[in-house]
Amino acid sequence: MATGMKDVSFPGKSALIADDDDVVRSTLGRLLRHLDMTVADAPDGAAAIAKLDGNAFDLVISDLSMPVADGFAVLAAVRAKQPRTPVVILTGAGGVPDCVRAMREGAFDFLTKPFHPTALTETVRTALGQAVAPTAKPKLTPANGSPSLAGSGAMLLGKSPVLQDLLALVEQVGPTDATVLILGETGSGKEVIARLLHASSPRAAQRLVAVNCAAIPEPLIESELFGHVKGAFTSAHETRIGRLREADGGSLLLDEIGELPMPMQARLLRVLQDQSVTPVGSERSYQINVRFLAATNRNIEVMVREGRFRQDLYFRLNVVPLQVPPLRDRLEDVPALAEHFLGQAARRLGRNITLSEKALGILQLYGWPGNVRELENLIERMAILDRDGVINSDDVPPTLGSETGEMVARTLWDLTENGVDLPTSVARFERALIGTAMRRSANNKSKAAVLLGIGRTTLIDKLRKLGM
Repeated sequence: MATGMKDVSFPGKSALIADDDDVVRSTLGRLLRHLDMTVADAPDGAAAIAKLDGNAFDLVISDLSMPVADGFAVLAAVRAKQPRTPVVILTGAGGVPDCVRAMREGAFDFLTKPFHPTALTETVRTALGQAVAPTAKPKLTPANGSPSLAGSGAMLLGKSPVLQDLLALVEQVGPTDATVLILGETGSGKEVIARLLHASSPRAAQRLVAVNCAAIPEPLIESELFGHVKGAFTSAHETRIGRLREADGGSLLLDEIGELPMPMQARLLRVLQDQSVTPVGSERSYQINVRFLAATNRNIEVMVREGRFRQDLYFRLNVVPLQVPPLRDRLEDVPALAEHFLGQAARRLGRNITLSEKALGILQLYGWPGNVRELENLIERMAILDRDGVINSDDVPPTLGSETGEMVARTLWDLTENGVDLPTSVARFERALIGTAMRRSANNKSKAAVLLGIGRTTLIDKLRKLGM
């Protein structure tokens, strides 16, 4: 059994597996039973849906492509019959559009076949909202080197034009071997985009190794990336291959690349040029075959001008730039995200909690400087503190419900400091207000127009111009 799986157990938890592949179904069942779970399985979607009647499950794992009824049908049935049960979708390499659709329809996460047992364990652990057993020694990262992003695909929930444009680029770039520089603010979902790029590539069956350049002390980063031989320095008690060689055949995500020290930038540039790695203390070089993905919340172009980032490395990394939009640029996605996070929080707390329309309206008019991650944390906090099962406007922190709000303050600050794009700022507010009116009117355009104080034709024209 895979290393690390014995450190985690879920006694008393039950799972339903739906997959038409006997081998996959058997393997999944064996892995979950090893985690002390009770397992039921089904050879197709229709059989899985039938098992939902009269049987309560803590987790459903479903393949997408199955006869009779597919994974989307299973997902819809779980959402209707057991709405608190998390659903993990299994998909083959290159299934990014299906993964995105599944997330939009309420899936908790996805796994790409073939998956590593530890990746499955991490996903199950997060889906069940349960810590490892008290005697366990929890792993900080999965053993296969993949970033621990279970459930974070929720960051892609929404139908805003800016998000759809980004996902279209991911679908186009993912199947290639191009180096990608992912740009965006903290908490906007850069790691999720990296994961989708890897999952849609021919390397999906191999590892996605993530390195947080900001989290590794400068004296250790060379050894972390390039590895070292035994005795190369005082604390080198054994040989280590390093993250670059760990990613051989797969992809390497260099997160927070803007924090990489200048000497390491020079060494990394050489690796990008010739795909060759020389461990610390060794005279031998090793050829690797790695796809490079980099992410940062810094303005790298400014850093280049200021001499804090190598221009030649920037050019090497910036083959395909992808800009992840901040949440304030896709406020129409806030309701879907908020409801998704509230569902997760309610499931963890074992309670029924709803979000009032007025509270949701306040959330949609906030600027979210911490982006999707801030929204997720706020929803969890409000769910924990809720006493009556309904989160009302007076439960929302005053900083969000003030007359101007953070987004207005941010816009005014931009105006006084650097100037502001007025049409873009106005469009943000229009999207938020129109989205609220459409929800309150159950998407009835005539009723929404009355709520907004405009004509129906004007509303339809605005919906078209705003891509809504």
